[in-house]
Amino acid sequence: MPRQVHEFDPPARFVAGTVGQPGDRSFFLQATGGGRVISVALEKVQVQVLAERLDQMLDEVRRQLGAASGVPETPPPELEDVAPLDMPVEEEFRVGTMAIAWEGETAKVVVEAQAAVADGDEAAIPLTDQSVDGPDVLRVRIPPTAARAFVARAQRVIAAGRPPCPLCGLPLDPDGHVCPRQNGHRN
Repeated sequence: MPRQVHEFDPPARFVAGTVGQPGDRSFFLQATGGGRVISVALEKVQVQVLAERLDQMLDEVRRQLGAASGVPETPPPELEDVAPLDMPVEEEFRVGTMAIAWEGETAKVVVEAQAAVADGDEAAIPLTDQSVDGPDVLRVRIPPTAARAFVARAQRVIAAGRPPCPLCGLPLDPDGHVCPRQNGHRN
């Protein structure tokens, strides 16, 4: 099957979200626009790393280019998105590789999520579409204000999970957990 590139420039909405209860959540990136809704599955840690790296990149662009970059220090309140994911959530693919970039000529952030590939298969070069073979891709181009809003929402999504154990940092279930710092006793 030929490679699919799902491109949004810009999307009407680009968010990280979950389906399910804490401890049993599935994480998604979802882009909407032009009558399309594309949802790709990923791990919680991938959402966390994406948010951290986007935040760092935006800080660096702002540091280098100043206020003229259009990068706000904090997300604009009018861009706060607390709505759930658009339903039904239909997974297009599971994310393997992600890439982010700053396009100086357009002053936009590019986020690319490539489908995971089987062991031994080579992934296509990120940010190119020359090959018809290779993993599917979700690519969005968003203004820096939307990128800051994405980061803020992703951080809220991560924080909404199970609270960490004060001793070991592992997630607590509603009835506690077997804590390695207490030699396997429940905490």
